[in-house]
Amino acid sequence: MSNTNPDAPSPRAPGQDFDVSACNVLLVDDNEQNLELLLAYLEELGCTLRTAADGLEALGAVARQRPDLILLDIMMPRMSGFQACAKIKADPATADVPIIMVTALNEVSDAERAVESGADDFLTKPVNRLELITRVRSLLKVSMLQRQLRETVAELKRYTNGG
Repeated sequence: MSNTNPDAPSPRAPGQDFDVSACNVLLVDDNEQNLELLLAYLEELGCTLRTAADGLEALGAVARQRPDLILLDIMMPRMSGFQACAKIKADPATADVPIIMVTALNEVSDAERAVESGADDFLTKPVNRLELITRVRSLLKVSMLQRQLRETVAELKRYTNGG
């Protein structure tokens, strides 16, 4: 005899009830195959996925539309991921956008440099699909909560200044 309640909600993994479909994620890598793999892994999230081929393209994409999360390769032509990350984090308009560095580099010094440039997380290639989805979902949740907080603060300011 089972003692499960048919009216009880189905069990979910923590964070699974968070809808990320309204989010947009920028994927930055100079290798087309890497971008295709990331796109394939992340398409199940249902969010908007945009791509850029290097750090300079990434800065342009961020300026056109603020992403909720950036996955950023490190070793790229024209502008490295370290440089792009530092520029994004230095801009007050984008400083709180979470950035996950995704790279084949696996030295401790590379992880340290990623953190120093402002990265919020670090994944090594080849990327594990489950680890990628879990970290992306988690940082998107943080990003969405930050957005809600900014909107609430702005609304409170309007209310107290106009009220």
